[in-house]
Amino acid sequence: MRGKDEDTGEFLSPSRSQQRREALDVLALAGTLAELDPGRLDRLPVPEHLLPHIAEARRISSHIARKRQLAFLAKQMRREDDEVLDAIRDALDAGGEAARQETAQLHRAERWRERLLDEGDAALGELLAEFPAADRQKLRQLVRNTLDERARNKPPRAFRELFREIRTLLAGGEDEETPDLDAAAEAD
Repeated sequence: MRGKDEDTGEFLSPSRSQQRREALDVLALAGTLAELDPGRLDRLPVPEHLLPHIAEARRISSHIARKRQLAFLAKQMRREDDEVLDAIRDALDAGGEAARQETAQLHRAERWRERLLDEGDAALGELLAEFPAADRQKLRQLVRNTLDERARNKPPRAFRELFREIRTLLAGGEDEETPDLDAAAEAD
């Protein structure tokens, strides 16, 4: 039972309605996690011990069995701290920090692509200075193909391929910097 503090008149615990709302929120979050593709799920801060339950919920196709598995997953998730669940919700949220960082990286790749197409070798030199592991010949060929596509009014196949190449390059560059930051943090 809930109980009331005799001195202040405040309730000692959340009401059953509030507990039910919180449980339904966690169940909805479990359903969202089960619907995500594995690549996006890997980028979320989901605890390792929940991943097999999510994979099992994804595997089950029978309606009632899936519903039961989602309820079990939600039960396991309710055992987690509120901070863990809030971090998962924030990462899923379109306005969350993770989404903002991903959008910023896509915009950065878009700016590099436009610079490469507008400025040519000068921008390519700057890109290669920032990312020495980049394949100069491949990038130059993609820029040349993209400009040729534009001139001939063809579908933007090379244009998209150039964007993918730059995005991969930017993602690889950030991954190389991350271990140095982690090592520096551990040294302190």
